[in-house]
Amino acid sequence: MPMPTTDLSRQKAQLHDRGICAVIPTYNNAGTVADVVRRTLEQCADVIVVNDGSTDDTPRILSGISGITLVNLPQNQGKGSALKAAFRRALSMGFSYAITLDADGQHYPDNISLFLKANRLHPGAMIIGSRQLEGVQRSKGSSFANRFSNFWFYIQTGCRLEDTQTGYRLYPLKKLYGLSLLTSRYEAELELMVFASWHGVELIPISIPVYYPAPEDRVSHFRPGMDFLRITVLNTVLCFFAVVYGLPLRLLRFLARTFRTVYSLLFTLFFLFCVFTPLAWLYVKIGRMTPRKVSRLHSLMYHAVRFVMLHHGIPGVKFSSKVADGVDFNKPSVIICNHQSHIDLACQLIFTPRVIFLTNNWVWNNPLYGFLIRHAEYYPVAEGIDELIPKLRSLVERGYSIAVFPEGTRSRDCRIGRFHQGAFHIAAELGLDILPMYLYGPGRILPKRTYHLRKGPIYIEVDHPIPQSALQAMGDSRQQAAAMRQRYISKYESISNRIEQDV
Repeated sequence: MPMPTTDLSRQKAQLHDRGICAVIPTYNNAGTVADVVRRTLEQCADVIVVNDGSTDDTPRILSGISGITLVNLPQNQGKGSALKAAFRRALSMGFSYAITLDADGQHYPDNISLFLKANRLHPGAMIIGSRQLEGVQRSKGSSFANRFSNFWFYIQTGCRLEDTQTGYRLYPLKKLYGLSLLTSRYEAELELMVFASWHGVELIPISIPVYYPAPEDRVSHFRPGMDFLRITVLNTVLCFFAVVYGLPLRLLRFLARTFRTVYSLLFTLFFLFCVFTPLAWLYVKIGRMTPRKVSRLHSLMYHAVRFVMLHHGIPGVKFSSKVADGVDFNKPSVIICNHQSHIDLACQLIFTPRVIFLTNNWVWNNPLYGFLIRHAEYYPVAEGIDELIPKLRSLVERGYSIAVFPEGTRSRDCRIGRFHQGAFHIAAELGLDILPMYLYGPGRILPKRTYHLRKGPIYIEVDHPIPQSALQAMGDSRQQAAAMRQRYISKYESISNRIEQDV
């Protein structure tokens, strides 16, 4: 079923905003190339076509197609050389990713949407279009070549893929290793995957349908004798380098990831439980907890978090932030933020000590730091919003903002979940502005249900406050929650598109 025009326009805009182009190498595909290019242009506005020294009518056909970037190679050099030329042109044009598809009509350009979806879920990964080959009539040589390639790829990388021969892929152009070392023919696609795997690039397979015409109608440049000999020699070389280069790289990556996690965990535990928590406990226990003393406790927490997040940092993690002009953190407001990870609260605490968080029960009752949370006058949302309003009003009168995660729980895949009404009800009852914070990165650094830290950026952006008059114009609290969720979806997409071109 064709995609509606409005959806196609949005898809084209998303591909462009994420720095994704389409690449079509072609050699003597005069019968199919025009249709493939035309259908690709319907899906993607940025298309690079490489004419690899075609000797049929392909050059004339391509010269008559507008809207493409055409790269002409003077003579046939092979698919590897064509891809190398295309990737270099794409990088020079500022693209970060390239989706490659064949010019013989085997690949459906409509499936570009699947690669876009996978790229959004796995930024920086190489996306492999695993062909649905059940019932497809293929030559015995083609079937054997794929099984042969899959086996050697596993030996060389330790990764299992069902289809290492597919040409329908999304390449992260800034993570292409060994580009200058590529062989010139179609086995270069296998080399690119092997090099990427050695260097820790995530390989994500997605299922795609393919079209194979009748054997007598197919255009194939595969030469069984010479090509199998060349592939055998290549695999022998790759196996050697897998031992002397690939395996040590994998080991170093594992050790680095382990060190990063253990170091950050030990530092945090030591600083939190051996330095900060004992001092905070003594501070709380000595004397009576007055509002002034609570304020000082918040200041201690603020400086401790800033020390960890900004000055010590997490190995392999770059933290950055942006605050809109005119934002006054001394003016009480209801702060809302998307929720991705256990470290989200720390990311927000770097801006001001005068903030109270509404927490889950397990945080409020935590045996290690629950006493600190309780004495800092954080409150569990389980008490109920209406019961909390008098307590929160008192805190606001003392100059505190109220921080709420409107999703209520951490996102499993960083996408924005449903917003609950609580934050907007609190803002209305207390007459406060909503101060939006948009958070990117913690969900990729420390994903839900994982226990090791990954490398990557953390970015938090503080937007202009939204006054009650603007909130009331959106409708009741349910409508406000829905409208703000859509705002977060749009803003998070914009931030992701910008950052994920460089991850």
